[in-house]
Amino acid sequence: MVHKYCSWLVILLTFYSLSTQAETDIITLQNDELAINLTLDSLHDAASKAQKERYLELFTEDGVFMGTDDWERWPRPVELDNYVAERFKDGQGWTYHSIERYVRISADGNTAWFDEITESVKWGKFRGTGVVVKQAEGWKIAHYAMSFLVPNEVWEQVSELSKPAFEQRNNQ
Repeated sequence: MVHKYCSWLVILLTFYSLSTQAETDIITLQNDELAINLTLDSLHDAASKAQKERYLELFTEDGVFMGTDDWERWPRPVELDNYVAERFKDGQGWTYHSIERYVRISADGNTAWFDEITESVKWGKFRGTGVVVKQAEGWKIAHYAMSFLVPNEVWEQVSELSKPAFEQRNNQ
């Protein structure tokens, strides 16, 4: 009889432990997603305020930023740091606000992928995609790629502008 109760107690404790672990995992994922969103929002805020150190600290030491032109690949610590220093030196940055974002966190909880649509009053809509990694100091951007969004209704006209520009550049 005691054995029967002990078996039930073990089963109940196992289910409780599993449900508690599942709840903990959900909370951890929610906290990580919130932290990732804060990291990306901080990136956009630092850029709009031309805060060089704050902006660069959000990237990993070997992080990469991909711009909208074909030659714009800026790895840290040299190229991106120099580009940001030059762009922010007069206190002018760039302002983009995220209007839509999706985040997916890896099973081990140490890597995440994101995509977002950002908007600039001056330039319109862009898509940012990238990878963030969890480090001792928090989530850091390992890779950020920015793409200019082109509505399907006008992609042919945009292509007619960009294709000759690339050809001319290649012929120089």
